Amino acid sequence: MNPTSQEPQSEGEIALSLEPIREDVVYPRSKRWLFIPLGLAACMAIVWGIVHFRAVAAVKADPQPAARPVPVSAAVVKAGEMNISLSGLGTVTPVNSVVVKSRVDGQLIRFPIQEGQLVHQGDLIAEIDPRPFQVQLMQAEGQKAKDEAAYKNANMDLQRFKALFDQGILSKQQYDSQISTVDQAGAALKADQAQVESAKLNLAYSHITAPLTGKVGLRLVDPGNMVRSTDANGLCVINPVQPITVVFTIPADSISQVLAHNADGKRLPVEAYDRDLKNRLASGTVLAIDNQVDPATGTVRIKALFDNQDGALFPNQFVNARLLVDTLKNALIIPTAAVQRSPQGSFVYRIKADDTVEMVVVEVQATEGDSTSVRNGLAVGDRIVTDGLERLRPGSAVAIAKPDGAGAKKTNS
Repeated sequence: MNPTSQEPQSEGEIALSLEPIREDVVYPRSKRWLFIPLGLAACMAIVWGIVHFRAVAAVKADPQPAARPVPVSAAVVKAGEMNISLSGLGTVTPVNSVVVKSRVDGQLIRFPIQEGQLVHQGDLIAEIDPRPFQVQLMQAEGQKAKDEAAYKNANMDLQRFKALFDQGILSKQQYDSQISTVDQAGAALKADQAQVESAKLNLAYSHITAPLTGKVGLRLVDPGNMVRSTDANGLCVINPVQPITVVFTIPADSISQVLAHNADGKRLPVEAYDRDLKNRLASGTVLAIDNQVDPATGTVRIKALFDNQDGALFPNQFVNARLLVDTLKNALIIPTAAVQRSPQGSFVYRIKADDTVEMVVVEVQATEGDSTSVRNGLAVGDRIVTDGLERLRPGSAVAIAKPDGAGAKKTNS
């Protein structure tokens, strides 16, 4: 037997030599979680490196990228006429407002018209029970007939007394007494005639008619109720609507412009608009100017007259009145939205030929709604910016997105 050969291993030693090396012997389970944040950090470092590399490459390729043009809206400066108006809040007021009342006491038996109806002067509005006034008329006529007979009798006696007095049979005293009796009968007859006329008048007053042409308001008393001449509310209200007036106010500082035209006998035109100043309701002229300034508000009241044939104006309606005081000829007109304010004054952004803007100082002459007139700084045909102004600086490049007109119509001379 070879002494160098190894002795055969036992079965336990062979099993131990064939067992695989366990992983938890090399890396314990309690330390495996440390590899997760390390892996995430490595991934983030790789991503950051890629992004940074691309950014550096972009800067090297284009170190000063060009600025994008600012999208703006533009308008063209135009020349034309521009109206100068004074605006003020006004109230539609009827020329005459009548509260219809009864002149006699009695029961209201009929109201033949409809509420809100347009009536004409002389139309029957209401009727009071006429029977008591008919009885009074009959009594007055009866008393007049009685006193008329007494007057005739006294007059005939006077003729007899005169014949006897001429013959010397009757004394002067008796003759004069008969003359006085005739005069008293005649005076009583006149009083009776007055009573008859009064009864006729009361009978006429029982039929209430419209004193003027206008629109009837809501009925204040229903038929069947007793009405009296002392009632404060009356039966209804009649307001004329054609023509109609508007009373509005303007600043006291502007009254000189109105008085200058009023002194020439020229009636200035006035237009009535709704609350939003969008829809024109009616056109009229100045009727009267108040004789004093309201010290509480510093305004002057003006009354304008409107035909109101279409009924657009309604009594006590609130409207915006615009009084035309002047018209500018050949004015440079631009949109009001284009005018900006700065410590140096008003300015606009003008678009040059290379589509960049420059700041131009202008002198505002007048503003009327969406249009403004300027005296200098611009010329007809200049393009100015109307929208997108907040992002502009002198020299900024612009892209005109929506060109439009100047907001005013050019008048052909």
